[in-house]
Amino acid sequence: MAWDTEGTRRRLRDAALVEFAARGFDGTTVGSIAARAGVNKERLYSYFGDKKALWELVLSTELERLAAAVDLTGVGLDDVGEFAGATFDYHAAHPELGRLLQWEGLQNGPPADAVVRTTHYREKVRRFATAQRDGLLDRGLDPAHLVFALIALAAWWQTVPQLAEMITGATQDDQQERARRRQFVVEAARRLASPSRT
Repeated sequence: MAWDTEGTRRRLRDAALVEFAARGFDGTTVGSIAARAGVNKERLYSYFGDKKALWELVLSTELERLAAAVDLTGVGLDDVGEFAGATFDYHAAHPELGRLLQWEGLQNGPPADAVVRTTHYREKVRRFATAQRDGLLDRGLDPAHLVFALIALAAWWQTVPQLAEMITGATQDDQQERARRRQFVVEAARRLASPSRT
């Protein structure tokens, strides 16, 4: 009987995503990942090298999926609003990403795949700066701060759902409230980026 190498690798990655999101890098063991995947932990070492390499793969993969799902097609106000809305949608559908990023922020050491991630975000900053020079977006805002603020505006709802519930009185499972939150994110992003009126 042939060993399903790709299926085993996928099960280990999926299990690692769940474990890392729940417990972070330091709180997760190779044994807990292997047990969740139903695989001997020696397979994890042979496929991924070690826990650190698997952590970096999981986080990088999740960020690549986000980048593929949320494309900044243009840099007008509607584009900025839709970028924020799509970011909100992605984080709502994949709350484990916010948890992974929070765990990463609590760790010592460099972020996973820092060069690729930095290049990705700096390209957004460059595009926003160009749009500001062209008068499409508010020139008074630092473009890097604007990119960060839009991502935070969209993602924070899922990152701290308990705070959102305390403030709004609605749970993240309430679909009407989720739609209202998304609408707010889109409109707030547009207003935030809107060129100043004189």
